[in-house]
Amino acid sequence: MNPRQPLLLGAALALVLVALLANSIYVVDQRAVAVLLEFDKFKRTVAEPGLHFKIPFAQSIKKFDNRLRTETGTESVPTGDLKTLTVDYYLKWRIADVATYYRVTGGQDLVVSNRLALAIQSSLHEQFGRRGIEQVAGGDHGNIDEGLLREAQREAKDITPVLGVEVADVRIRHLSLPKELADAYFEAMRAERKRLADGLRASGNEQADLIRANADGEAQTTLAEAYRKAETLRGEGDGKAAEIYAKAYGQDPEFFAFYGSLNAYRDAFKGRRDVFVMEPKGEFFKYFKDAGSGK
Repeated sequence: MNPRQPLLLGAALALVLVALLANSIYVVDQRAVAVLLEFDKFKRTVAEPGLHFKIPFAQSIKKFDNRLRTETGTESVPTGDLKTLTVDYYLKWRIADVATYYRVTGGQDLVVSNRLALAIQSSLHEQFGRRGIEQVAGGDHGNIDEGLLREAQREAKDITPVLGVEVADVRIRHLSLPKELADAYFEAMRAERKRLADGLRASGNEQADLIRANADGEAQTTLAEAYRKAETLRGEGDGKAAEIYAKAYGQDPEFFAFYGSLNAYRDAFKGRRDVFVMEPKGEFFKYFKDAGSGK
């Protein structure tokens, strides 16, 4: 016997054992669920994360992610007033029953995507068919999203148990109008906003005129009241002055006459070129003539 034969036999046996061990062990991640197949036929599901064993070569494993999956799509949808919108949406779904999912779809997500897309299309037609273009463009997206999810779940109610999946969320990503319709709509929107702005501007001008008129009225009233008070004070001052003049005249008529002449001279000769041609013996110059006589 060749002395190397036992070594080769041992090495071959070790390789077989390693291959058997490798084919007997599998690991299930906590984010996945495994399907155990025996001779390519469904045996059972394995949901517990960790290390597991199977019969080598006779059994095989397929793993499916149990987290949410996201599908996107685009659909042309007519509104209630027969305007066509292009709607971009996304759909989130997950595998709820791996055994059913595998039996029905063979593990093909495309089967689920196609069936759910039909449900979403029906839901989109239902939601937008009840709304006009102004409601949609005016920001009704939150209500549309909520209604869309309800409709999608209702439409998928008969589908998801058969497929072993559940719909978690449906949302609208983007809405767009055909260019000619968008131009006409936004032009109408600009005209409406301009009409509102003009109305607000006219109302503001009217209020400004009213405020200005009230202010002018109050100013005139204030001026009239001030003028009345000024005239009253002036009258009172003139009365007191007259009273003082009368007392002064009673005490010294000659001095009062002299004082009155001085005021008359001051008023008569205000400018340097003021000239009077009068008879020197006139009464006007009485105190000028007597200034040197000491009388």
